[in-house]
Amino acid sequence: MTDRAVRPLLFLDVDGTLLPYRGARLPSTPQGWEDCQDVSNPQLANIDVGHGPRLLALPCDLMWATAWMEDANEVIAPPLGLPALPVTDLPDLPQKYEADTLNWKTRALVRAAAGHPFIWVDDSITDIDHARVSTHHREHALLQRVDSMIGLTDTDFAVIDDWLLEPIQHPWRTQRRD
Repeated sequence: MTDRAVRPLLFLDVDGTLLPYRGARLPSTPQGWEDCQDVSNPQLANIDVGHGPRLLALPCDLMWATAWMEDANEVIAPPLGLPALPVTDLPDLPQKYEADTLNWKTRALVRAAAGHPFIWVDDSITDIDHARVSTHHREHALLQRVDSMIGLTDTDFAVIDDWLLEPIQHPWRTQRRD
């Protein structure tokens, strides 16, 4: 008899990950960022619609981990062919990023994972985030940093696939019970 444990979570960022910057001028005000989170954003043409089926095929539970919050379901999910995804409860977006500090999402993602394995795909992951996750999360985690200018690539998907297929690290795979 087999028993399937909880699947890993895959936390998805939008800006710089699914929506690459490709040299675009980034907003400098909260209103500017809010305006970007709309179907009228011309940068939406940079979304690779092929990512949707690839993400859905992964043996993970997809969740938004983005400042877009629910707007990701309204603006980003449709062109990718994604259903409405759960939105991770994140703290307010900081007004200013400081180098060499913990990402504003890290604590919330570890909390949301609640001891389950997870993948985090984002363009702003640092060594500090890796250290925090390795010391405060008892399960396996893959923090995959994406190049913000080009977004999610085949190489990123290959790293994710390899991590998911590693049987030694992933007890959620089908297991035998005696």
